[in-house]
Amino acid sequence: MANIRTNDRTFVSAQFQRLSDEQCQKIHWASLEILERTGVRLYEPEAINLLKKGGAHVSDGNRVRIPSGLVEKAFTTVPKRVVLCDRYGNRVMPVEGYRSFYGPGSDCLNIIDHRTGERRKPVLQDVVEGMIVCDALPHIDFVMSMFLPVDVPQPVADRYQMEVMLNYTAKPIVFVTTDFSGCVDAVEMAEVVAGGAEALRRNPMVACYINVTTGLRHNQEALQKLLYLAEKGLPALYIPVGLGGATAPVTLAGCQVIWNAGAMVGLVLSQLKREGTPYVMTGWGASGLDMKTLVMPYADPDRRGIAQAMAHFYGLSMFSLAGCSDSKCIDQQAGIEAALTLMTAALGGGNIVHDLGYLESGLCGSLAQLVVCDEIVGWLEHFIRGVEVNDETLALDLIDELGPDGQFLDSEHTLAHYRERWYPTLIDRNNYDNWLAKGGKTLEQRAAERVEAILAEHKPEPLPKDVAKAVHAIVERAETQYAE
Repeated sequence: MANIRTNDRTFVSAQFQRLSDEQCQKIHWASLEILERTGVRLYEPEAINLLKKGGAHVSDGNRVRIPSGLVEKAFTTVPKRVVLCDRYGNRVMPVEGYRSFYGPGSDCLNIIDHRTGERRKPVLQDVVEGMIVCDALPHIDFVMSMFLPVDVPQPVADRYQMEVMLNYTAKPIVFVTTDFSGCVDAVEMAEVVAGGAEALRRNPMVACYINVTTGLRHNQEALQKLLYLAEKGLPALYIPVGLGGATAPVTLAGCQVIWNAGAMVGLVLSQLKREGTPYVMTGWGASGLDMKTLVMPYADPDRRGIAQAMAHFYGLSMFSLAGCSDSKCIDQQAGIEAALTLMTAALGGGNIVHDLGYLESGLCGSLAQLVVCDEIVGWLEHFIRGVEVNDETLALDLIDELGPDGQFLDSEHTLAHYRERWYPTLIDRNNYDNWLAKGGKTLEQRAAERVEAILAEHKPEPLPKDVAKAVHAIVERAETQYAE
């Protein structure tokens, strides 16, 4: 069975907001001005027609200027929370407020093999093992496919990834597809598992992560996916990118306003297509090129918390990014950057936090690093939760009873409460001699061993045979269509 939790924290004491409400308001007004004054390029006729009917002005074929009122109206119909379910229809991810849920990323082009330390191209079995590990880890709430397998036909690799996710975990799924037809097939597979289209709409176990060219240029496939999901009533994670110094201003505010304006386009279109359809904001943004290397860093500090603040300002669910590193291996840099990015995501109230286990600026993934990130999340969840201060926890009667000369090790109070403290499963707290006696292993070695133990011992609950057969038939159909 999957290790699924409800993340049911009743109160949180540690929170952080990068932008003030006044700053968020300025970015919002600037976004509206971009949409009204500058406009955006849309490469899907249905999207252009929907906006035109709603009152937008279209020129030059596909340059669309959207009036502020149309944006403001969309905020009145979009749900302020999105709930994702597990395979069984349990509503395990209420994406709202400052509640954070964690998972890996998708489509890494390389993997660091935890058995050999080798950096290599991933195969489908790596996706399978990734899902087994995700299914077992207690602080991984949802899954993404992690790796892009090279041993399956590439035009339908996304179908194979979706099939594996559906078969090897019961946790909610965030899927990515390379084209529009892949999105349609992925939804059809999920409907087979959920028991039909209406069952999936009522209890969505999947959400689609849609990459958009930039905040000012919306590619056809992204728009097709958005409108299709809106028609189905399924959540869309619509992420328009702006790269500071390249496709957006290099300043943090100027870059973020490109992301934000693009997100407003998706919001308006989703509500024009179907009022009340769930929509998830971008919870990261203001990315920029490293002007020394021309690499887009994943773990840079400058952009942290900005898009999160905007999503909270709007009161909308968000898709966030953390647990990642720009390191090329599992080393001190990887640990530092994973911890810092997860810390800022947790304190800033990032909701659907993905990319745990990512290395090399998103080009490589590691199951051992994912296990390390799971441990970090466990630490953080104990840190940010509130502190119970009452008669029982103050324990004044016990302190008076034992007095200055007593000790608390064998007291009933200690026995009743010691489990409330955090105890690591991966981080070592032994003294030096005991650490040596257990092999003197590094964190990377212990993480790799834990991955192997999970793969040897954990058995995800499979899909019923008839359901698995129906899901695979969709994969085979797509493969046949591309071969013709």
